[in-house]
Amino acid sequence: MSASVHLTQSRRVAGRARLSLGHERCMNGAAWLCMAVSGVLMVYLIGSFGWLVFGRYVLNDTPTWVEQSALVCVVYITTLGAAAGVHHRVHLSIDFLKDRLSGWPQCVNSVVANAFVIVFGLLMAWQGGVMFMGNLDRPIPMVGLSESWRAAPLVASGVLMAWFALAQCVDAVIHRTREGQ
Repeated sequence: MSASVHLTQSRRVAGRARLSLGHERCMNGAAWLCMAVSGVLMVYLIGSFGWLVFGRYVLNDTPTWVEQSALVCVVYITTLGAAAGVHHRVHLSIDFLKDRLSGWPQCVNSVVANAFVIVFGLLMAWQGGVMFMGNLDRPIPMVGLSESWRAAPLVASGVLMAWFALAQCVDAVIHRTREGQ
């Protein structure tokens, strides 16, 4: 395989041309990190609930911190997983209309759908930031961390969702322009 063909194929994800290989690698790395953190937290969540059951039924001394730490973990797992889902294009979508379109109508549909994700992600980041700043001095009961730790993933995930969706908008337009449709 020639170097130019390999480079062209490495710039394609789901049949669409990307802005640059470096940008694609950066987005892939961010999505991988989201999934890695979510995976580690999932393992922690399972282990902590195992400890909860052991403490409650074997030791007869329920560890009270497990529930609150689990609530924090669930927020991180959910939001970071959702951001990675936007990057990998596996988020909730309605494909029957998109699949029936071709050319520019499909491109417009993709851009409009991703524009909604961008707006949602930015609003989520903004409101998460407001929640983060408003809860700095308020501790989570039995855990000792600031309540802001529950809002922090909203900011990160919202920014990532907007970034991934914006790249998909640009990608759709570049792909259609290169095809000349």
